Amino acid sequence: MDISRRLFVAGCAGAASAGAQTSSPRPVRIGVVGGRFGSSFQWHLQPDCKVEAVCDIRPDRLQRLSEVYRCGATFTNFREMLAKAKLDAVGVFTPAPLHAWMAMESMKAGKHVISAVPAGITVEELERILETVRSTGMRYMMAETSYYRSEIMTCMEMQRRGEFGTIFYSEAEYHHEGLTSLMFDKIGNPTWRYGFPPMLYPTHCTGMVVPVTGERLTSVQAVGWGDGHEVLQTNMYTNPFWNTTGFFQTSKGHSSRISVFWHVAAGGTERAQFYGDRLSYIMQRPEGSPNTLIKISKDGKTVIDANGYPEGDVKIEAFKQPDHLEKLPPSMRVKSGHGNSHAFITHEFIRAIVEDRHPAVNIWEAIAYTLPGIIAHQSALRGGEPMKIRDYGTPA
Repeated sequence: MDISRRLFVAGCAGAASAGAQTSSPRPVRIGVVGGRFGSSFQWHLQPDCKVEAVCDIRPDRLQRLSEVYRCGATFTNFREMLAKAKLDAVGVFTPAPLHAWMAMESMKAGKHVISAVPAGITVEELERILETVRSTGMRYMMAETSYYRSEIMTCMEMQRRGEFGTIFYSEAEYHHEGLTSLMFDKIGNPTWRYGFPPMLYPTHCTGMVVPVTGERLTSVQAVGWGDGHEVLQTNMYTNPFWNTTGFFQTSKGHSSRISVFWHVAAGGTERAQFYGDRLSYIMQRPEGSPNTLIKISKDGKTVIDANGYPEGDVKIEAFKQPDHLEKLPPSMRVKSGHGNSHAFITHEFIRAIVEDRHPAVNIWEAIAYTLPGIIAHQSALRGGEPMKIRDYGTPA
């Protein structure tokens, strides 16, 4: 089974119609850590899940977690929650530099883990998480929102049916001007986002390209840009870049361009486009263009353009994008963050535990989405030096 087929089957196993699922004999008891992003999921709506405990060091965010998930078991200490709460799983939604450590500590304590992105910020962290998954037997999922955006779910289905033909080129963009407002806390202290390298946060892009193409990213040349701003001179990551663009080659020899920008005069976006020899899909742009399908005419006509040049006859049309919510249980068919992806992420993680299987975005997929950015950042620091990206494989 190729990667795209395997990913589609795994993802749909947890996002099937409610009538095709069996209920768990008892709810999966989850502890949610991190009251900002962590409060935006639907654990309280998933039929096989119960929020057993919530944790945050900030009282306001802890209160929000307690109210959203109707959970009175509150903790301000992560280790205390692991030791005292009766948990089957932990959701890690804390600052990025803590993800790997908290995920590993949770798995060592016998808990399945879902972690916010990125899975880790160094090669060593990713390898240690993989080893922890193998040694503990716990399930791990990275909560990559792009994988469950409706456009990407549609493109995975199209690819599975062979409608693209060969996807020989793809692009993905994550543009997020204005992050400087999140680089300081309420009293002016730098947060983890202060100078965070853009390519260490690549998964909103790679989480579209890899699952749709069904190919790994195997090499990269990357170029970064910075303007010498104080933030770029004083951050703990020694990062000189606001923006970075990577030019990747895939495992089948195709090309992909991925850009992550923190400082850009453009509308914020998380989008991709896939060019095939039979069909192309272009996601909507912040300027207002819609999701668009482009198909080569079946009759193979050639037309002459205004300049007298021959052009293939193509059909270009706005695509009415379905939301796929019918694939969720009725209680979870709600609008959610990041293109309605949160409810799908919630459901997939819990169903993977109930069905005793790896989630769609398991640790091997998480590495395939995260590692290319880490290597791209290294390439940019070396002036665009071509660099190889290791493939850590798939579940046995």
